[in-house]
Amino acid sequence: MTTNIPGYTYGSAEVAKSPLSMDDFANIKHAALFGDEDVRYLKMSRDILKDQVEQILDVWYGFVGSTPFLLHYFTNKSDNQPNTDYLGAVRKRFGQWILDTANANYDQDWLNYQYEIGLRHHSIKKNKTDNVDAVPIINLRYILALQVPITTTLRPFLEKDGHSSEDVDKMQDAWRKSVLMQVILWSQPYIHEGQF
Repeated sequence: MTTNIPGYTYGSAEVAKSPLSMDDFANIKHAALFGDEDVRYLKMSRDILKDQVEQILDVWYGFVGSTPFLLHYFTNKSDNQPNTDYLGAVRKRFGQWILDTANANYDQDWLNYQYEIGLRHHSIKKNKTDNVDAVPIINLRYILALQVPITTTLRPFLEKDGHSSEDVDKMQDAWRKSVLMQVILWSQPYIHEGQF
């Protein structure tokens, strides 16, 4: 795993164990109709996307940066101005997230890190990784909604390697399912105990 990204702690002892078991996650995969074929198509997408990460992030950051109510979550509480250092640090981890998603390695370390990502969006750990004084929580409604622009804007990048439209459809479908499962896992800190 990449270790030179500040705040990227995937697989490290710093990351708490997910409250969900691997069996719990297997049930989420089953409910999302996510199977071995999806793993295969995610891995196929990695070879296509690995050299396009910065361009993908340009699209995603362009959307967030041009949407004031989303950019708000990266602003300083003191002056309500975007914190460019914060945005840059998150961008590096977001780029690695693209590769991690395409790796489709659903082990305990991956499950634990999804819990960590959820905590970092919630007031429990938001701002702590980068030691910033920004808005204290990202509202869950936008985490859920952003699944759509993230997965739909990926298609042009998936099409760039000359795969058949059927393969592109299956890669995009695998991404939709994977992002959905991750967003479900990230929502755990927002849900009252016993309700998740």
